[in-house]
This record gives sequence, C-alpha cells and structure tokens, in this order.
Amino acid sequence: MAPPAQSQRSPSPSQPSGKGEVSDLKIQLRQLAGSRAPGTDDTKRDLFKKVISYMTIGIDVSSVFSEMVMCSATSDIVLKKMCYLYVGNYAKHNPDLALLTINFLQRDCKDEDPMIRGLALRSLCSLGVANLVEYLVGPLNNGLKDGNSYVRMVAAVGVLKLYHISVSTCLDADFPDLLKHLMLKDKDAQVVANCLTSLQEIWSLEASKSEEAARDRESLLSKPIVYYFLNRIKEFNEWAQCIVLELVSKYVPTDSEEIFDIMNLLEDRLHHANGAVVLATIKVFLHMTLSMADVHQQVYERIKAPLLTLVSSGSSEQSYAVLSHLHLLVMRAPFIFSSDYKHFYCQYNEPFYVKKLKLEMLTSVANESNTYEIVTELCEYVANVDIPMARESIRAVGKIALQQYDVNAIVDRLLQFLEMEKEHVTAETLVLVKDLLRKYPQWSHDCIAVVGNISSKNVQEPRAKAALIWMLGEYAQDMQDSPYILESLIENWEEEHSAEVRLHLLTAVIKCFFRRPPETQKALGAALAAGLADFHQDVHDRALFYYRLLTYDISVAEKIVNPPKQAVSVFADTQSSEMKDRIFDEFNSLSVVYQKPSYMFTDKEHRGPFAFSEELGNLSIETEPADNDAVSAPRIEANDKELLLSTSEKEEILGYGTNGSAYNAPSYNSATTTGGSQGHLDLVSLDQPSTAFTNASSAMDELFGLGMPAVPGSVLLLNAKATIESNAFQQKWRQLPVSLSQDISIDPRGVAAMTNPKALAQHMQNYSMHCVASGGQAPNFKFFLFAQKAEEPSAYLVECVINSSSCKVQLKIKADDQSTSQAFSDLFQAALSKFGLS
Repeated sequence: MAPPAQSQRSPSPSQPSGKGEVSDLKIQLRQLAGSRAPGTDDTKRDLFKKVISYMTIGIDVSSVFSEMVMCSATSDIVLKKMCYLYVGNYAKHNPDLALLTINFLQRDCKDEDPMIRGLALRSLCSLGVANLVEYLVGPLNNGLKDGNSYVRMVAAVGVLKLYHISVSTCLDADFPDLLKHLMLKDKDAQVVANCLTSLQEIWSLEASKSEEAARDRESLLSKPIVYYFLNRIKEFNEWAQCIVLELVSKYVPTDSEEIFDIMNLLEDRLHHANGAVVLATIKVFLHMTLSMADVHQQVYERIKAPLLTLVSSGSSEQSYAVLSHLHLLVMRAPFIFSSDYKHFYCQYNEPFYVKKLKLEMLTSVANESNTYEIVTELCEYVANVDIPMARESIRAVGKIALQQYDVNAIVDRLLQFLEMEKEHVTAETLVLVKDLLRKYPQWSHDCIAVVGNISSKNVQEPRAKAALIWMLGEYAQDMQDSPYILESLIENWEEEHSAEVRLHLLTAVIKCFFRRPPETQKALGAALAAGLADFHQDVHDRALFYYRLLTYDISVAEKIVNPPKQAVSVFADTQSSEMKDRIFDEFNSLSVVYQKPSYMFTDKEHRGPFAFSEELGNLSIETEPADNDAVSAPRIEANDKELLLSTSEKEEILGYGTNGSAYNAPSYNSATTTGGSQGHLDLVSLDQPSTAFTNASSAMDELFGLGMPAVPGSVLLLNAKATIESNAFQQKWRQLPVSLSQDISIDPRGVAAMTNPKALAQHMQNYSMHCVASGGQAPNFKFFLFAQKAEEPSAYLVECVINSSSCKVQLKIKADDQSTSQAFSDLFQAALSKFGLS
C-alpha cells in the first residue's frame, strides 16, 4: 500500500523557504544597485521589506550588508528609512560593517532633503561604535546649525548619544555650550526641549566630576531661565511641557508673591487633556506650597476636581496611574476627600487592580459621617463572584472597624459574613475577627458565640485556621468544646502542612491547658511530642521552649505564655511616615504607582532576588587552606556537644524527638543523664542538666505521657582535610540530584558579619565544611561548600544563598549518601547558627 501523499504547504511570505533565499536576495539587490530603470524603487522596496522581515524574526541577513548600502543611493525616503533601520541593527554589533556605512551616511547628512539629513544624522549617532566618534563631530556641528528645525532637533539628541559613547569627545567639542546657546535662542520649541533634556542629563552626570558642570546644572534653576520656559510653555508639546514642569518643580521661589505668580501662570495647565501634564502641574503646586499650610490645603481642594475627572476618563491603565497619585494624596489628607467618597465606588467593568486601589481609598476617607454608606457598599462587594474582590472588600470592612470608635454595626456585618457559608468569605472574616478581638475584647462574647458554630474541618486556609486556633486558645473558657477541637487538630498534626498553623496550635493548646487543665492534659502531651519531632525548626524550637518552661516552673510558664493582655490600640502601619514622604517627593513618577521610593526598584541591592547562575564560572574560587590551618576531626567531635540544647552524653545526640536535628529534644530517660550541679537552672542552658532538672523532667514526662527513651545514634564526623577541585565540584553538582532543600533563618549578628563574605567561608572551615566558590552582593550572597565523611569518601555538596535583608537562608544539599543528608543538614545549620556570635 502506497504511503499517503504529504500535504504541500506554501512557505510563509515572511520566512525563507530554504538557506538559498538569502543568497537570492543578495543577487537581486546587487542587480538593482545603481539601476535607474523605471519601477526600480518599487522592486527595491519589496526586497528591502523581505530583508527587514527576516531580520525581525531573527534570521541573519548581515551577508547582504554591502548590497543594502549600495541600493541606498536613492531619493526615495521610504527606502532610506528601511536601510537606516537595517544598518543600525547590524552596525552596533559589527564595527567592521559600521565602517562601511560612514561614507554614505555622511553623504546623506548633506542631502538637500532635510528629512533625509535628519534621518541620516540620527542613524549615524545611533551606531554606538566608539572607534567612529571622530566621524560624528562634523555632522553634529553642522546639524546644530542647520536651517531646518527637524535636523537641529535630531542633532540636540545626537549630542547626548555622543556623550554616552565618548565623554571626552563631546566635551572637547564644546557641544554643551552649543546646546545651551541653542536652547536660549532657538525659535522652535521642540529643539529647545531636546536641548534642555540633553543638557540636564549631561550636566547631572558631570556634576560629580566638575564644579563647572555643577554650576551649569544649577543655572538651569535660575529665575531667568525658569521664567523663559514658563513664558513659552504653551508652545511645547505635551512631552516637552512635562520636562519643563519637572524643572519648575525644583525651582525655589524667593517669596509667596512669586509662588502665586507661577501658580496663576500654570492654572490653565490643570485643565489640559493630557494626564501627564496635569500631574506635572499638580506636583509644582504641591511642592511650592509645602511651607504654606493654608495654601497647601487650598491646593488640595483645587486639584481634586481635575484628578477625579482624569480618573473617570481614559483607559483603565491611565485611571490606575492617576488613582495611584490620588491615593497618595488621600493618605496625606483624607478629610479633604471624605465628601467625595462616592467617586471611589467600584464599577462592574473595572479591572481588579483599579478596584483594589479604590477600596484602599474608601477605607482611608471613612469617618463618622460616611461610614455607614461606605460599609453598606462594601458589603455588596462581598457577595461578588470575583473571589479576590470579595476578599479585599472584607479586609476593607475590617480596616474601617479597626479605625472607628463606634463599631457596633460593623461587627454585626462581619459576623453575618460567617453565616454566608462561603469558604473564602469565612476565611477572611475569621482573620479580621481575630484582629477585632485584639482591639475590642469587649466584643468577645458575641464573636465567640458565632465562631464557636464553625467547624474546623470547614476552614482550610492556613491564615484562617491559625486565627480560629488562636481564638480557641485565647477564649478557651468561653468555648465549651475548645479542648476537644484542639485535640482533634493535634491528632491530624502530620496532615497539617502549614508551619504557621502548627505554631499557633502549640500556643493555643498550652493556653487552653492553663485554663482547663484536666481536659487539655492529654492534648498538650501529644502536641509537645509532635512538636519536638517536627521537621520545621521553628515548630521544634517552640515545642522545646514550652517543654523546658513547663519543666522549670508551671507558674512561671503561665505568666509568660498567658499573661494579662491589654487591648491593642494601634496596629502597625505597613509604611513609615518617612517612606510616604519620600514617595510624595517623587510625585508624578513610578514611585507613586509602585508605592515605594525609586531607590528600592532602581538600586542593585533592592532589585529582588539575586539572579545566580547555576554554573560556578562567575563566582570567585576560594584557595584551599593549608594543612596547618585545617581543623582536626576531634575538634568537631568536641564541638558537637556545644550544638545540643540538652542531652548529657555524645552517644545520645540523635535521641527521640529531634527529627535528626542537632538541636536535640530533652532526653526523656532520666536514668541516662548524669548528675550535675544543684545551682540555679537556666532554661536555655547548653550545659549538662542538673539532678533537679532531671527529676522535674521525669515528672513532666510522666504528666504529659512523654516518657520515651532516647534512641542511641552515631555522630556524623567530617574530614577536616577534604579537598576538591572546582571543575570536579561542578561536574559532581550536575550529576547528583538535590537530596534536601530547606529555607531557614540566620541570626542578625551573622548577617552583620556578612560585610566580609569571606568571613563565612573561614567560619565554616572551622567545622570541616570547605567553601569552593562564593559570589553575589548585598542583600544576596551565594556560597558553594564541600564536605566529606571522616571515615569514607562520601561527599556533601551545598548551595547556600543568604539574603541579608530578610535574614533568610536557602539551602540545597546534594549527597552521595542521601540517607545522611538530614544529619549533615543539621550539622550545617548548627555551624551556621554560630556565625557572627563570637
């Protein structure tokens, strides 16, 4: 049977059907070069379009460079534009090809058509090749003196491009002085604007190097120049007006009369159709009246109408940008906008990011006179099918409740949300009820009556479950089934994946124990046992802390865990007033949209997680230490004892309840502990426990059913003299799978010691963990470390990423023997925990 015929597909007109098509283009272009036959330009256009389309989709058409240049000898401006686009794309990456373009671009700079002169000059300045700057000076000089404004406009920007290619060439040719003269004398407003832009950037960059440049930059803020721009502001286009207004916002008037003159002059700019011009004008008004409180408030009243008009007109993106600025003003003066709260009601067809910003503004402008109307509107949003919108609406109601004095009606509304039987509504409401009870404990009876009817099985979100557990512990005396609900949650400990919930569960059950001991005794014992065996370090440490606290003195433990509490008066603001002031100083910029100062998204140390390469080639390779610097294995064995929170003998290091952690749980078999001094017992002592502690521990174990014997284990010892070449490390790193990945915390004192990243490598060397490579800069540092078992060639490879701003560490461990990965991880974390403490 014959195979089915393959379908014939015609090649796309924008893609070459084979390797020879570029060669065919080259031949056709060469045939057309120099031809003056009728219709030649139309044929060239078709060929040029093909070349440009191939170049756009990533096909290399640099082989037709010389043919494209030869075909550019034409008066057809469309062909010129396509040729300049092609030349600019390949010339910047290939200086040899760029050299071929100099002659024809210089020739076009002298063309009779000013459009071609301008395009050629722009292309010439855009080549970006440092070796060709000498060819730019002449055309730029001629361009700045050209009789056509378009050419002068291009030349003004070309000077800035030349400055970025070669600073010395630009300054030696006195181009800044020429630009200044042109800025003050030229009749064309766009030329003036381009000169101002170029001068601002050049003088700002040169100000740190030259006093003269600093003086020139300050001269732009002199009264004559500022008034010169203000008097011509109506001649500029929208972009140029924004540049001028930004300059005026930095000008410091001599007196209030001058401030009023400038504001009167710019009054009509508030009615401009372009939102950028309106915002730039508002910035001038706000900054100039900062020292005049009464006038500043009047400015808020004056700019309110233009801003609200801009919000309701234009696209959603424009509305969001304007709303972000309006949001900043509302945060600063909510009482001025309190009567306009209806403008912040959400429309059904608005995107979520706009609605979310409006909800924040509604919470800010809420006061005694409009709270009822705002909360009623927000309650309508809670039933929205858009779940994120419903969540934000509930949070908005909660925020209003936390900032108002009369919250009776609001609390009733929140409790009604719990009866809607929607999972996301219940979850968000539980979190808010918890905060309300912290501030208004007098509402506990009404809230607990409703919360008590909610089944913990119906609450799945970690934050909501944690809030419910907090209430079960805090109000155990008012919730009849509290101990039994907590006990059922503890029985499902292994199924709970959220460390936050497990931490709250530990705290709630111990609070419940102090209020209802007989009913909670069993649950507390089970919670402590599960917590001590938990793999999460914070959960393990908290369980260990509670255990030691109870062992030491139950009355002291009650005072610490369950002291009398005062109502929370003010919840912490997410942004400091200083941060808000900095954002206000950067009004009419991305800082307002991002709600953070510019340095936080422009400086390197605030650009988010450091992009590390998986390869080690970009990291500095540490020199292997000499033998006399190496730490012997017995020292590590001796230090193992210091890594433990209790246990008396080294052979008991991996006792029950540690989950392999170097921070061991107490030894539950008192017969294995040795006697110690009878002195005062420190709850977090690292020394051997005293007999008194042993007896108390045994009694507590018996009380909570924790009398489990310790399981003897073996100590993981490392080879202090282990070495590995960087290439061998890279190869091994690629071959081995990740056996353990963890996120842990580092002591702030360790972060402080990161000013010298090599200090960490030296510190880990003391624990037989050798740094192979390191790199990064604040706030992210990355280390690759190598360790080896003392008695066998089994190796451990570690990738350690430390974020100094959050005090968090990301660990990736690869091991030949994966069964010992956890033991090595515990040893590594114990060593890291001591960094910076000595």
